[in-house]
Amino acid sequence: MGFLRTILIIMLIYYGIKFLGRLLAPILLKRFTKKMQDRFQQQFNQQYQSPQPEEGKVTIEKTNTSTKTKSDDLREYVDFEEVDE
Repeated sequence: MGFLRTILIIMLIYYGIKFLGRLLAPILLKRFTKKMQDRFQQQFNQQYQSPQPEEGKVTIEKTNTSTKTKSDDLREYVDFEEVDE
């Protein structure tokens, strides 16, 4: 009797979770997709809605370029000419 009762309880819990999953899954998926859509929209607005420069105005943006050579490249290059003997 105890074994059948345990099997019955396990089956009820399994089918209960399955039933609730079918009811709650669409709601949770809609909520998740709405959240992701809002996040992507916010990122898009931050990236592409920056203030546009006035028409005809020229701006120069300098990048920080390094003119320093590598310190680990300490080889010396020597020019030479072939000598005919």
